[in-house]
Amino acid sequence: MEALKQGADALFILLGGIMVLAMHAGFAFLELGTVRKKNQVNALVKILVDFSVSTVAYFLVGYGVAYGTHFFVGAEQLAAKSGYELVKFFFLLTFAAAIPAIVSGGIAERARFWPQLLATAVIVGFVYPFFEGIAWNQHFGVQAWLKAQTGAEFHDFAGSVVVHAVGGWIALPAVLLLGARSNRYRKDGAMSAHPPSNIPFLALGAWILTVGWFGFNVMSAQTLDKISGLVAVNSLMAMVGGTLAALLLGRNDPGFVHNGPLAGLVAVCAGSDLMHPLGALAVGAVAGALFVVMFTLTQNRWKIDDVLGVWPLHGLCGAWGGVAAGLFGSPALGGLGGVSLGAQLLGTGLGLAWALAGGFLVYGLLKATLGLRLSQEAEFDGADLSIHKISATPEREASW
Repeated sequence: MEALKQGADALFILLGGIMVLAMHAGFAFLELGTVRKKNQVNALVKILVDFSVSTVAYFLVGYGVAYGTHFFVGAEQLAAKSGYELVKFFFLLTFAAAIPAIVSGGIAERARFWPQLLATAVIVGFVYPFFEGIAWNQHFGVQAWLKAQTGAEFHDFAGSVVVHAVGGWIALPAVLLLGARSNRYRKDGAMSAHPPSNIPFLALGAWILTVGWFGFNVMSAQTLDKISGLVAVNSLMAMVGGTLAALLLGRNDPGFVHNGPLAGLVAVCAGSDLMHPLGALAVGAVAGALFVVMFTLTQNRWKIDDVLGVWPLHGLCGAWGGVAAGLFGSPALGGLGGVSLGAQLLGTGLGLAWALAGGFLVYGLLKATLGLRLSQEAEFDGADLSIHKISATPEREASW
């Protein structure tokens, strides 16, 4: 029976890892559909190569930083318990690799390729796992201190703060240090609209992410005996809440409609194991509204050229999710309890501060040394031709 349980747990978390791996295709197509045609190939290549660099960095360094263990032992040891520890690494890697995938959407269309891969290695090797260890592995006694002060630990079941908010707040300094795309904001105050190049691909990306998210949230239980249908239904309710709010506030805009479910899912990660489904619906609706309002403000009022709106979507909706777990997780609002609003506020604030500092340090150093941005000519030609020497849809067939 023990062998059966070990095999079932390994399969359970492996399926979760595969579902979150599939989400990276969603990141790729969401970015591909949002950027202009001359940057579509770059979007696809970036997500795949970022994932590959993330895997090496997390295997060699990051997983050890977060969990104090390593894989520099014989394969016989690694294969123990049906290889559960290895597939657990695979599952948690797919979370870690979401950070550069999030950043990629913010800095699209004008970032250089190789400096971003260096940033990915540092972020996945140290910046992200450092906070992951604090939130999910009791590092530095932070959780114990929070429990002593507020009566509960910081609760983030599936990473609203640990993954999404951290990714969004690392992306913000990268976007600010890069500056806006050429001719996006003109000196006379006018704005040049850069509409999405392909709504069907954008929608496909959103759908792949949405479906994969049920692996992201449900399999965060990590063992089969802890699986909860509550997590699945709360994810569903938050998804539709975000969609409907984005539809209403975004005035039928398909870009907003397809980012709405993602906003809701980002926000419900932290408390999906605690909330009542109606609470999850409310959390998702607030997140969908927050995304539409803040995306419009950052782009139009503050002139921050965050191409996919990753700071509003992941940074702000993730932070809201961390706080919402403390509100809607409480028995007074139909939740299971065991959370403290104070701990949620402090834990969320700590995550945002660490991500902001890490983002400014990593991207600031890269900007000062290697440079972050494509030349004006390369940006005008597009990242596809400048970096990859081919466009997504060549103009003509070969004539020889």
